[in-house]
Amino acid sequence: MKGRYLSLAASGAALCLSAVTLTGCGAVGGLAGDNEVTLRVVAADYGDNPQNSSQSYWKDLAEGFEKDHPGINVEVSVYSWSEVDAKVAEMVKAGKAPDIAQIGAYADYAAAGKLYRADELLSVKTEADFLAPLADAGKVKRVQYGLPFVASTRLLFYNEKLLADAGVVPKDGRTAWQPKSWADLEAAAKKLRGAGVPTPFALPLGREEAQAETMMWLLSGGGGYTDNEESYSIDSPANVRTLEFLRDKLVGQGLTGPVEPAKLDRQAAFDAFTRGEVGMLNGHPTLVKQAADKGVKVGMLPLPTADGTEQSAMGVADWVMAFKNGHNRESGKFLDYLYDAKNVTAFTDKYALLPVTTSGYRAMEAATGGSAPQLKTFLAALPNARLYPVGKESWAGVSEDIKQDIGTTVRPGGQPAKVLEDIATAARAADPR
Repeated sequence: MKGRYLSLAASGAALCLSAVTLTGCGAVGGLAGDNEVTLRVVAADYGDNPQNSSQSYWKDLAEGFEKDHPGINVEVSVYSWSEVDAKVAEMVKAGKAPDIAQIGAYADYAAAGKLYRADELLSVKTEADFLAPLADAGKVKRVQYGLPFVASTRLLFYNEKLLADAGVVPKDGRTAWQPKSWADLEAAAKKLRGAGVPTPFALPLGREEAQAETMMWLLSGGGGYTDNEESYSIDSPANVRTLEFLRDKLVGQGLTGPVEPAKLDRQAAFDAFTRGEVGMLNGHPTLVKQAADKGVKVGMLPLPTADGTEQSAMGVADWVMAFKNGHNRESGKFLDYLYDAKNVTAFTDKYALLPVTTSGYRAMEAATGGSAPQLKTFLAALPNARLYPVGKESWAGVSEDIKQDIGTTVRPGGQPAKVLEDIATAARAADPR
């Protein structure tokens, strides 16, 4: 997932598919009339099998748009997540960039001057409809180039039966668990250990997604990867204290199970949770279905903070961008159509993701069918969520450093301050602002 912000529904959906080019009702490129324009769109496949591929969504979208906009034809090429970013990079390098790309990262193209600004594309209504934290994450030097496509937040999951059996909550099921601080988590984990739960709290800091697990904890500890000025603050005192807590209170007391956090990947932790071997862990919406399929009843709530004070949750998103091919007017019309509430909802409901617009947010909030009810806990955290510093060209490299080294900080004798300082030094050298 190099350079990728993260796609929740697509993680693990690395399909070995060839690109499928979808056209609407209009002419195929090269056959259009002199007054017609054909937009070339590249998009990622969020499905995990041919039956739920994103191809059908884009086909319907293109056909609907062409019907309402005579003279603008749309060709959409859908690639698996394992190849879509590389495919767009190849097209750009060859001087054949698509008009629109829906992929995982935009900052490098924006910094190279290859993208239109949002205000060169979108209507005022569409531009103003993006949820603020997502719009801000799409900015490079305070100018928005990346348009958020879909989003999600992360929550603390817990196995209701295991917590009840351990005496953390009453077995009558009428009393919800409401931990406020890390001390509450530590106390619950000790009870789970005493009840024989193999992994009271799963802490996946393996390479698969260490940057996400780490960010959740840093935010709940009052820190994060960047400060309020969006400068890297990876080695802040708050971040050091967070990793010291994980090292001393969770790992050091044997509360994180038999697998060393540095060697535990996210999906392995999810699998153990659905087998009933894990009491608590941080997760995203796909875990809801995975657990339900295995008959595990889960509770979900925001990760408690170090001292019980409120902190931002973590959010993630994928991105849309428009390349400077001389079609900003036509691309803008298509993007306005893409971000219409009914089209946003059709996609997010199909793949259990969150909308990136206020109109889509309100539609999901009011919905009672589909996947909306299960997603509302995640949805509530989205407006104030903090996201990766994806607007920085350096983020991909920094993320790799975190994946490589952060797990060592929580080992017995680990050195959080030293590791964070090393990562921060490299990050600032790559992005001095």
